[in-house]
Amino acid sequence: MTPSSKPRLVRSSNHKIIAGVCGGLAARFGLPPIVLRILWLLFSLLPGPLWVLYVVLWIVLPQENT
Repeated sequence: MTPSSKPRLVRSSNHKIIAGVCGGLAARFGLPPIVLRILWLLFSLLPGPLWVLYVVLWIVLPQENT
């Protein structure tokens, strides 16, 4: 069995502003971190507690080892 070519889902230690969640998600999906941050901000304007998902990911995702 070959390992996946995609990086693991972790919080980024290099591309972080608050906790590295957006930076880690961007690395996982091959996007620039700023694009994912802008999308996160735009979706946060919609009804619903998207910030709760951010906090849950902050707690659940492990920190990236550098």
